[in-house]
Amino acid sequence: MSAIESVAQENRVFEPPETFKAAAAISGMQAYQALCAYAEDDYESFWADLARQNLLWKQPFTHILDETQAPYYKWFENGLLNASYNCLDKNLFNGNANKTAIIFESDDGQVSHTTYAQLHARVCQFANALKKLGIKKGDRVLIYIPTSVQGVIAMQACARIGAIHSVVFGGFSAKSVHERIVDVGAVAIITADEQLRGGKTLPIKAIVDEALELGHCESVHQVIVFQRTGNPVAFKKGRDLWMHEIMQNQATTCEPEWVSAEHPLFILYTSGSTGKPKGIQHSTAGYLLWATLTMKWTFDLKPSDVFWCTADIGWITGHSYVCYGPTAAGSTQIIFEGVPTYPHAGRFWEMIARHQCSIFYTAPTAIRSLIKASESNASVHPKSFDLTSLRLLGSVGEPINPEAWIWYYRNVGNKRCPVVDTFWQTETGGHLITPLPGATPLVPGSCTLPLPGIMAAVVDETGTELPDGQGGLLVIKRPWPSMARTIWNDPKRFANGYFPAELGGKLYLAGDGAVRDKKTGYFTIMGRIDDVLNVSGHRLGTMEIESALVSHQELVAEAAVVSRPDELTGEAIVAFVVLKRARPMGEEAKEIARILRDWVSTQIGPIAKPKDIRFGDNLPKTRSGKIMRRLLRSLAKGESITQDISTLENPAILEQLKEIQ
Repeated sequence: MSAIESVAQENRVFEPPETFKAAAAISGMQAYQALCAYAEDDYESFWADLARQNLLWKQPFTHILDETQAPYYKWFENGLLNASYNCLDKNLFNGNANKTAIIFESDDGQVSHTTYAQLHARVCQFANALKKLGIKKGDRVLIYIPTSVQGVIAMQACARIGAIHSVVFGGFSAKSVHERIVDVGAVAIITADEQLRGGKTLPIKAIVDEALELGHCESVHQVIVFQRTGNPVAFKKGRDLWMHEIMQNQATTCEPEWVSAEHPLFILYTSGSTGKPKGIQHSTAGYLLWATLTMKWTFDLKPSDVFWCTADIGWITGHSYVCYGPTAAGSTQIIFEGVPTYPHAGRFWEMIARHQCSIFYTAPTAIRSLIKASESNASVHPKSFDLTSLRLLGSVGEPINPEAWIWYYRNVGNKRCPVVDTFWQTETGGHLITPLPGATPLVPGSCTLPLPGIMAAVVDETGTELPDGQGGLLVIKRPWPSMARTIWNDPKRFANGYFPAELGGKLYLAGDGAVRDKKTGYFTIMGRIDDVLNVSGHRLGTMEIESALVSHQELVAEAAVVSRPDELTGEAIVAFVVLKRARPMGEEAKEIARILRDWVSTQIGPIAKPKDIRFGDNLPKTRSGKIMRRLLRSLAKGESITQDISTLENPAILEQLKEIQ
């Protein structure tokens, strides 16, 4: 039998362990159902009680939910608080001052420990430095920095002074950084000289410099640089500053800027189905409430736990379950700079053993890659490491296929750790549908049931709820506190994209297809319904990649991008390209494909490189000129074309587009 156990040979339902049933934050289905019933009976009081119990308020709120400007909902609006105060100062008051907040392990294996008192002091120093530079409440600060303690400090310092941070994933290109600088109107950039990943030194500051040289960045007054490697980098006098130098001699206390519950905490860009990335805007109170609660509910967090979310801080998972959730919940967490396969593919398991990690939260792509590695090398198999400290496993970023779920459960969790398969999005701020480890019987491949207060449903194209067992559109029927408030500078796009009129204008459209099981009511996510791809948990717009390809003016006349299933990355990018020259063959085709992959990497980032590139004299179009993407999807998957092609203008090119480069 292969290392991936056959799901058919397993019991498909896994009951919560007795250890969780007795002591979990939500213990047993009866407790879960009671919370759901409270939310159904008195929705506003349900959320108000949670907000009062889990957040520290400078000024208590008296208004709970304002639906008058739907879909631009407001929660707890007249309350005043500060996110950094709730994450750091709270831990100084409750006896956690000397507790380790962050165990940081660098790419090369060096380890450091930072207590809550130390983290608080460094955040205050940096916040004071930012204020001295003139950065104030409401200013936008772009953060382009590796996942690190300094990254958390930068985010928390912005929150402390009321500045709005916008973190950009360190793998994005200068062009992508530039787009975000311009759209958000950043007054400052916090970056690093370089980053270390997989034993390699990669540029960071140089990419910021290149982005700024593209123009229209007059709003940026300072570039603050974390000295990670110490290698020489270009410095512009009067603009560029070292992070450690501006923090020197700053006070280790900083009075927080008390902001409205609705004050934007951050803007995080995510790909959409058009070329322009969407700046998802999250509020302070609603977002922080859900990040805190889901740490307790989904992960059943205990004071003794060592929590590890492997996500980069440039993604929403790194915001909610690295920067804000773990600190607001007072946990000890691991932050890792490197990659799971360096210096060997047992790095994750080695670190779990070394740091006595008890809660491990990672992506299906990482799991699948480590399955492959362990099949060929027993020394990096999780069974070769002491993983007895683990008590809970999590999955994030994309649906986890049942085979990978079973492998994860058996080989990493040794059949005793629940696997929480979490469904959520950048726009939702935190988990929406997920098992609860002390309550929910687990089914591999299903994210199971909505959290209390989340009113999920499956509907048809008119918004009519469908019976269980019938696939349709996943929607949320009522607003919840951590949902995105708008798209920065584009409120119409927010309303049209997430609350479409054809569904009645009040249902939140997740953009995923889903089905509910007839017996259990469990949700299973079926995949994206729009033109957004999910590659290794990273959302990429097809239009974004198509625009990048066509911007190669010397080579590309036209391009269309779709996805196909991929065992490792979930979805793989497939590009169909029409060149400005004759269709290439053989080695010439391979070389042009290589050039175009590198071009897309430069325009967007390495994660956007097409896995397959196919060349044709044309794209399959109707006689009216519309690209028949359903045919491209079938070609990408290697399926026979069985659809009606009577409206196709040029059927001969279908054979050309079967050839993969």
